[in-house]
This record gives sequence, structure tokens and C-alpha cells, in this order.
Amino acid sequence: MSTATRREFGAGPLSRGAALIYTLLVVELLLLVCAAPGLVALFALERHISNLPLVALCAVPLGPAFSAALYALHRQRLDLTELHPWRLFWRGYRANLTGSLLVWVPALVWLTVIAVNLVNLPAAGVPGWWAVPLMLVGAGVSVVGVNALVITSLFTFRLRDVFRLAGYFVLRTPVVTVGTVLLLVAATALTMVASEAALAALGSVLALALVHGSAPMTDVIRKEFVG
Repeated sequence: MSTATRREFGAGPLSRGAALIYTLLVVELLLLVCAAPGLVALFALERHISNLPLVALCAVPLGPAFSAALYALHRQRLDLTELHPWRLFWRGYRANLTGSLLVWVPALVWLTVIAVNLVNLPAAGVPGWWAVPLMLVGAGVSVVGVNALVITSLFTFRLRDVFRLAGYFVLRTPVVTVGTVLLLVAATALTMVASEAALAALGSVLALALVHGSAPMTDVIRKEFVG
């Protein structure tokens, strides 16, 4: 009787809502703690194009932290009697530290090179229309990079297979691609309108949105590529 009551208590809509809020708050706190070295340095930087490489360097700790958030939010069940988001976060952080860096750092390097070229087009005397292909390449790198980060956070594949799957699912699951693009646009707009601090404060919410938005891709991977 007590077990049934406990399950009933943890399964109601109010309980699930409270569990979700608690999980997001805990994951957000841990994400900020893990990304703190880079975030503190980032907030101290002047907003100038010459600092773009330093911005990328400051963003390096964010990759493993966001990967751990994806891992925790994907696996956490919204039951007040079975809430362990901190345990899941640290498990994901330890398990995915190397893999997430191998995905995150190359994406940062590519995006930094593209951004530096974009802001220096006039000085280099390059025609303005070159900005279009550069932005398209940047968008492609961003989408594939996000897919790769999700895959390496939730599954165990070799690095080359992670990137192959990430590129493959750009066309295989267009709804995921569109959702990722919209999420990236929203994150960029939030940063430009408010600040990096506002984006960091919503890190767990963005991770949850990405977990749900990537579900069609992760479901196919689980059915077709995981034995």
C-alpha cells in the first residue's frame, strides 16, 4: 500500500511539474559550475571582433558541461521519488568529457575561422557576396556540430561514426534540422539582445529543448544503429 501511494504521489501532473523545475534548476547550477572558468573570463572580455579567438577559447568548458546536461535531462525520469539529476549530470560529465571535447573544439575552431573571415571581408577587399557561402558553411557546421554533440552525449560511437551520423541525419530527419536551426537562431538573438549571461542562465532550458527536438533522430539511432 505504501509503495503504491509513493508511486501515485510521484506520478501526478503537479509532482511531475515540480520534478521538472527541480531538475532544471539542479542541472543549470551544475552546468554553470562546470562552465564557470570560461564564463568568468568571457564576461571580462570586451565585445570586440579582435577577441573572437578568445571567446572561442572561453567557450571550451561549456561543451562538456552542456553534454552532461543533455545526458542528465535525457535520462532523468520526472518522478519526485526517483530524482537524482546531480548524479546523472556527473555521470554524463565523466563519461562524455573526452568525446564532447573532440566534437566541441573542432566546431568552435571552424566557427571562429568563419566568423573572423566574415568580419574582415571589407578589409580583405573580398566581394560582399562571399558572406553568403560563408554563412551557409557556418550554419552547416553548427547543425552538424549540434547533432554530433547530442549523439556523443547519449550514445557510444567512434568519433568518425559520430560525425557520419551527425551529417547523415541533417537530411534524414529534416524536422530535427529545422528545430536545431530555430534553436540556434533564438540563442544567437538572445545573446545579441541581452547578453551571454542571459543565454547561460537558460542553459538547462536550451538543453531540454534540444533533447526533445532531437528525439526523432535519437529514436532512429536507437532502433537502427544500436544493437
